[in-house]
Amino acid sequence: MTNTQVQGIRGVVARYPIRTFFTLALALSWLAWIPYILSPHGLGVWDLHFPEFLGTAQFTGVLPGALLGPLGSAFLVTALADGRAGLRRWVGRLWRWRVAWPWYALALVGVPAVIVASGLLFSGGQVQAPSWTAVAMLVPGLVIQLFTTGLSEEPGWRDFALPRLQSKVGPLGAAAVLGPVWALWHMPLYLSDWGGWPNAHWTEPLVFAAFTITFNVVMIWVFNRTGESLPLALLLHVGVNNTISTLWADMYPGMTAGTMMAGLTILSTIAAAAILVTTRGRLGLPRRRPDAEPTEAPARDAALVGSNDGTR
Repeated sequence: MTNTQVQGIRGVVARYPIRTFFTLALALSWLAWIPYILSPHGLGVWDLHFPEFLGTAQFTGVLPGALLGPLGSAFLVTALADGRAGLRRWVGRLWRWRVAWPWYALALVGVPAVIVASGLLFSGGQVQAPSWTAVAMLVPGLVIQLFTTGLSEEPGWRDFALPRLQSKVGPLGAAAVLGPVWALWHMPLYLSDWGGWPNAHWTEPLVFAAFTITFNVVMIWVFNRTGESLPLALLLHVGVNNTISTLWADMYPGMTAGTMMAGLTILSTIAAAAILVTTRGRLGLPRRRPDAEPTEAPARDAALVGSNDGTR
């Protein structure tokens, strides 16, 4: 490849970083998931068995595609479009741990507690105390998901795409774009055991998409209000997943996956609506002062939010 071609590719990526990222994130993940979907863990047309870890083959069949998609694409596009300085900014949000403790309480205790309690509304009265095994797995499960699901997705969706989108189309526009793309990214997995294939009802992917789109609003609000703290976004995301995978089936054995997801979607929709109303559509993004100088060109990377002016 000639230097002219390299510069040409970099020029295109620099002009269209968000489109390039979304295209690569979807394409790389979907291509990597094809063997798993075709294997006995999915459609069963290819006799390829993936090794199991902790009782599931999803670590070896699904995780590589997740790492290649959002994480790998964000790294590649940032490196091509912004170089080392952009990579430092991208990685820098991963170390923003110094956030007020109530946000950690919300991600680690508040949201999981609401999820568990909400099961009472949809369980039909079938509820039991969690086993000691489930309780003991809460922290290890959180750590495992933090370094698998969390780090494979959030550096792409929230760390890379969200700041850039908000700098161009504002918080509402960013939510309208990122939520559907995030939902679409998951859709091929409904042809595997990840989505309950072959027993999942055809409406379950639609309900999951609705949950993802509405919960994305909550994620954006937390990300903005914590000064673009990626650790908080990670903990909020995997806290939901971990609560469902460790406690839900234990406490509500008679509840189907479809009922569970419908209940979560109702909760996330209520939360998203409340955030939209109380923040007047700002989703926690501070308004930049008129006299504030931009820290970086929006075309290269979204400018970090300015000082908080009281916007919720």
